[in-house]
Amino acid sequence: MMNDVRTCEPAIRGYELFLNLPYSLYIRGRIGGLSFIIYNRTGDPVIIHFPMEFGLNAVHRYAFRFSQADVVDFARVTGDNNPLHLDADFAAQTPFKRPIIHGMLGASVFTKVLGTEFPGYGSVYLGQTLEFLRPMFVDTDYEATFTVQSIDSGKHIAQILGEIRDVKTGKVTTRGIATLMHKEKVV
Repeated sequence: MMNDVRTCEPAIRGYELFLNLPYSLYIRGRIGGLSFIIYNRTGDPVIIHFPMEFGLNAVHRYAFRFSQADVVDFARVTGDNNPLHLDADFAAQTPFKRPIIHGMLGASVFTKVLGTEFPGYGSVYLGQTLEFLRPMFVDTDYEATFTVQSIDSGKHIAQILGEIRDVKTGKVTTRGIATLMHKEKVV
């Protein structure tokens, strides 16, 4: 089952172990690390998180989808009201046959993930290349894969390849290289 961008559920489902012991253990895994939530005798959670190492060839995956409401909101915020994105009748006359998502809306997943998950908070974007290879559509499951391609430890700078794939077809829709700086994680 794919994660919905609005629910942010873990990529790997957790398992609860209820034993006749004074502690219950809930294991919650993510591609970005592993968290253990242990409930003590009084029921209070104790969280232990083991983050994934950020280094050369490290990989992070993020599943998502966009709704038509997301497309309308993006058009409102950016002013890009191209009917190719908003008008089904207009889009039906194009080679795509239906409205497509703004390319930059799809690519916005790059900054979301790199700024909040991998490497995460404290990341400073220095540059981004983008190739829009195929159209993206609403209510379609996508997965973004991020792979660390190079690291300059002295400058705390990394280059990360990002690729968005349509989950059903496996085809890459968007590809780009992000250059970012992170003083603590890019070493």
